[in-house]
Amino acid sequence: MQPDELLQLTRHMDWADASVWAAVVATSEAHSDKRMKDLLHHLHVVQWAYLQIWRGDQLDMPDASSFADLGAIRDWRREYYPQLMKFWDGVDSEQLQRQVDFPWADGLVKRWGAAQPVTLSESVVQACFHSTYHRGQLNMRLRELGGEPPLVDFVAWIWMGRPEPAWEQET
Repeated sequence: MQPDELLQLTRHMDWADASVWAAVVATSEAHSDKRMKDLLHHLHVVQWAYLQIWRGDQLDMPDASSFADLGAIRDWRREYYPQLMKFWDGVDSEQLQRQVDFPWADGLVKRWGAAQPVTLSESVVQACFHSTYHRGQLNMRLRELGGEPPLVDFVAWIWMGRPEPAWEQET
């Protein structure tokens, strides 16, 4: 994929995450739900991990127990998208082809016998797909708690004119 196509996927991810957070905040039963907290933590810890790996940073993946509540997770994730967009400023087509090494690759080798090389481009797609998967779980949990899950499909975002994320709604 080209940098602009991957940027669109990450822009959608930003908008979709903001939409889900707004629904979580609007659903009072979600505020004290352990499953909701665990899913939100996992969603964002993986996003942060990928960004740290892409930048060559030391991994800092805080455990869910280090966050007192959803508000603490919300506050922690606030800098993710600004830092992700800053990262995109320096990425070109050539860099997208570089191999990305994951610290958990040895575990994959033990499980499947191999871990094939992954490019930066492929890992960005993975981060977006992984986030989509967990937003689906979050939306299902929202419905179980009596909330109204938002429509966060990629094509819906396009149909709506690729709106900017509305993070102010989730505060």
